[in-house]
Amino acid sequence: MNLVKADSIRLALEGSKMYLSLLVHMDLTYRPRRLRRTNSLREMVRENTVSASDFIYPLFVHEGSDTQEIAAMPGTSRWPIDGLIDEVKRAWNLGIRCVVIFPKVPEEQKTEDGAECFNEKGLIPRTIERLKKEIPEMCVMTDVALDPYSCDGHDGIVSDDGIILNDATVNYLCKQAVVQARAGADLIGPSDMMDGRVGAIREALDDEGFEHVGIISYTAKYSSAYYGPFREALDSAPRSISNKPIPKNKNTYQMDPANAREAITEAQLDEQEGSDILMVKPGLAYLDIIYRLREESELPIAAYNVSGEYSMVKAAAQRGWIDERAIVLETLLSFKRAGANLILTYHACDAAGWLKE
Repeated sequence: MNLVKADSIRLALEGSKMYLSLLVHMDLTYRPRRLRRTNSLREMVRENTVSASDFIYPLFVHEGSDTQEIAAMPGTSRWPIDGLIDEVKRAWNLGIRCVVIFPKVPEEQKTEDGAECFNEKGLIPRTIERLKKEIPEMCVMTDVALDPYSCDGHDGIVSDDGIILNDATVNYLCKQAVVQARAGADLIGPSDMMDGRVGAIREALDDEGFEHVGIISYTAKYSSAYYGPFREALDSAPRSISNKPIPKNKNTYQMDPANAREAITEAQLDEQEGSDILMVKPGLAYLDIIYRLREESELPIAAYNVSGEYSMVKAAAQRGWIDERAIVLETLLSFKRAGANLILTYHACDAAGWLKE
């Protein structure tokens, strides 16, 4: 190597050292990295955390004696009542303090008006009674809607002209809610999206002496493509079994995914009508809605991490494409960061176990 080239390399190195030296001595007043330097410091200034008591665990129950795996939702099952009791005990031991129960209703019990929904000897009332007997401290949330009980697969009664009847449906929902409260439900969850149903249910509960039973309203429930696996689990998708025209989707009562301000209107109505907790469904694709409601209301807010969101994670994890544990915990944290207090999630038991590690 000649001397000229060697001198050039030496000068270049010295120049780079001088540049690095200038960076090291930048005159900064505030350095955010100071509080990221150690695990202890990061924990001290952490703005949001997730705990098992944040979770509401959705469970499916059916009339049989066997446990049926749900193909579209790996890791979930339709439970017989006895098996569901054991699963709820497991959830309790993991620190989960609330479950929500959805019924897989036998086809022969489904009708156009869904009247099985307020049968006091039906599947859901019997399940609630067993749960409150076996695990009395577990908070039990229910679903109020007609779609699991309807042969048409809609949340409301469908007229002969194919119209979802709002007021007639609300009358049935009130009966359903009272039966669930009488069985021991702690929280009534109207998911139907009929106008005025929160106020009507609140009045019906109060009239029957259930002033202590809360309402967690599906406030901003969007007409979403993310519900597919859930509808397979309950066989609750819209369908036609007669000559009556049946709407193929739920667009006339569930919210348009394009709308955000409308969610504020729904939240204001639900709050005025007596809802105790507001819910956004789906959750992950609607974090902006959670944030908007958090800015508008002082009520607790729940986010529903729905079946489609769950199944996408499970499918990718099964193929080794993602770190399931890391993805799930980050997703759940995102709901809290957006402003949710509670999270309905099928990941509940897995996440509660991971949080104990």
